[in-house]
Amino acid sequence: MISSSDELTTYGLAIGGEQRPATGGATYEALNPFTGQAWARAPEAGREDVDRAVGAARGALDGPWGAMTGADRAACMRRLAIVLAEEAEHLAAVETRGNGKLLRETLGQAKALADYYNYFAGMADKLEGASIPSHKPGYFLYTRREPVGVVGAIMAWNSPLMLLTWKLAPALAAGCTVVAKPSPYTPISTLEFARCVERAGFPPGVFNVVTGVAPELGQWLVSHPGVDKVTFTGSTQTGIAVGKAAMDNMTRVALELGGKSAQLVFPDADLDAAATGIVAGVFAATGQTCVAGSRLLVHRDVHDEVVDRLVTMATAIKLGDPMAPDSEMGPLANAAQLEKVSGLMDRARAEGATVAHGACVSASLGGLFYEPTILTDVGPDMEIAREEVFGPVLSVLAFDTEDDAVALANRSEFGLAAGVWTESVRRAHRVAHRLQAGSVWVNTYRMVAPNAPFGGFKMSGIGRENGHEAVYEFTETKTVWVALDDAQARDPFALG
Repeated sequence: MISSSDELTTYGLAIGGEQRPATGGATYEALNPFTGQAWARAPEAGREDVDRAVGAARGALDGPWGAMTGADRAACMRRLAIVLAEEAEHLAAVETRGNGKLLRETLGQAKALADYYNYFAGMADKLEGASIPSHKPGYFLYTRREPVGVVGAIMAWNSPLMLLTWKLAPALAAGCTVVAKPSPYTPISTLEFARCVERAGFPPGVFNVVTGVAPELGQWLVSHPGVDKVTFTGSTQTGIAVGKAAMDNMTRVALELGGKSAQLVFPDADLDAAATGIVAGVFAATGQTCVAGSRLLVHRDVHDEVVDRLVTMATAIKLGDPMAPDSEMGPLANAAQLEKVSGLMDRARAEGATVAHGACVSASLGGLFYEPTILTDVGPDMEIAREEVFGPVLSVLAFDTEDDAVALANRSEFGLAAGVWTESVRRAHRVAHRLQAGSVWVNTYRMVAPNAPFGGFKMSGIGRENGHEAVYEFTETKTVWVALDDAQARDPFALG
């Protein structure tokens, strides 16, 4: 932080291991979505600041960080894991103030961050190439995995530090350096995270942060000629724009985008467990998660029973202060999101959807609170069944056969996640194999882990985060041919 001389702490950009004001000196206020009040000031970065951040990252890559062995990088990452474990409660509180997510969830995520850095530290010294048998004698042929270079990481506002970690931890293991740009709604937690990186003793410039509200900021980072790869989490529409801009420089991209995930409930399912999983999938985090199970596909034989259970559970959800331990749902993260959810609901009712519960701003709490909402009589072509809401809204559709269920689930441009609820082990595997989704949960929902690859099919993105595949996303494969003979008797004008 730069100062706290008044009631609001003013933060600086994290560039080259230092916290410094933006070049132009401008700042903006970060708002708490629960109170509606400003609680900190973040720097408004300009193009020169992006240049400085990318330059610092390049300097570290070409200097001390690039000279480290995998074991050395792993040691830095393990030190960071220790610092993050010590700072978990503080980071969680900062994140809750920024996006209104329940402290009980942000604390769980903050405590899990260390696990990711420890896991990927274990891969930093294991990025092995391969020795390849040559098709001709007299040659030694092998491959190397090398860091892709400077990475531009752009995160959404719903889980800033977890989303950052899914990008940063494998990038560090691969030997890359990073310039991070958090959402303008949630800049502070990432700036606080930069302090943890400094405490862990990373060389200056390995991790840098630029913040700001100007839409050009992301464009400057994505299109910067000094950035070798862009990794982005956000809406599909923005992700497409990011991919197009990156391709102007042939910059590599990884895109974790939107979803409209289906939960399929078959008549033999444990309906108590299914109802709990459905509620967790769509109302946890106020529905503001890319894997929200916002499409409920339920067999007609148990449709009414499942809906009744869900309405009962939704009625009991306690909305309140996200810092309070007994709150179960906090506010939406910002006014723009409330407007989006309200507009989608108005159009859903106009298209004929029936409100079984909710569908309005909370009258008692006001502000950005939207009641947990359940819609029935939803047709598969309605906007509410097709578009990502990113709010606490569940659309219920009925099916008659397993084939119908799979067809409905796959009738989407998205393919991020899905849930299957059944007691039949044969059906569980059969349906999981047929679903077009990057993650399928059977008799559970919304589970992630450092070693479990995560990403989407179709319009839900490109590439994978977590697991071994995540590290490979941040490497380039180099093939090396070595001639072992002193003299080469070959036609210089023919391909070997």
